[in-house]
Amino acid sequence: MFGQPLVLFSMLLWPLLTLAATYYTVLPVMESAAAPQRWPVAADPRRLLAFLAAGALAYTFFFSLVQSAWHFSFERVSGTLEALFLSPASRMALVIGNGAAALTQNAWLFGCFAVAAATAADVLDVAHPGMYVVAAVALLVPAVAWGAFLNSLLIFSRDSAFLYTLLDDPLWFVAGVRLPLFALPVWIKVVGLAFPLTSSLVVLRGALLDRADLGDLVVPLGWLALLTVGLFGGASALLRLGEARVQRTGGLQVF
Repeated sequence: MFGQPLVLFSMLLWPLLTLAATYYTVLPVMESAAAPQRWPVAADPRRLLAFLAAGALAYTFFFSLVQSAWHFSFERVSGTLEALFLSPASRMALVIGNGAAALTQNAWLFGCFAVAAATAADVLDVAHPGMYVVAAVALLVPAVAWGAFLNSLLIFSRDSAFLYTLLDDPLWFVAGVRLPLFALPVWIKVVGLAFPLTSSLVVLRGALLDRADLGDLVVPLGWLALLTVGLFGGASALLRLGEARVQRTGGLQVF
């Protein structure tokens, strides 16, 4: 169905509904006199919307990769996955390609909308043009690594529905998609650091909304680089172990 008008409409409709619902949920609280004292963003509705829109954009990217892993299980049912693993193609290239295709299909429309809306609303506050590149790389590369890792997990499991349960609401909650990180308990912040979305959002918001330069973001960028390398390394290891396992069990397609 990809390419049909209804699908294209839904690619913009659902992220926008999520953004609107979040904004009007927190707005009454932000209008409290005490809120701006703790969180200066709350004093300006445009900055608040920009904060939430950045979260919605990054979440759309990362959750598209959760969807790609879910769809990868369909390849097992249809037998395509078995045919792919019988080919000499690089296993890592397969999972990276599957994740990158999910971004191309699912995130581009809302991405274009977010860029256009931020430009029109004049909410961007960037130290220098190079920070646009930093923000883009900090969003795209970890997202692809996240997708490769999730896709590699499906070599072991025939049921990918658990990814939706585990990585839908919990992902946006621990990563600070709709809430500032300082408002979360310490243990949730610690859990959130294990997800690349958390650090990607820190870099994205800092680079595009808070006029942060490279020196200001060196810590989250360094942690994000470590997570990205770890995800690619984990995906590579899982693919090797998973392929060796299904060669023994013959379980790549059979249910």
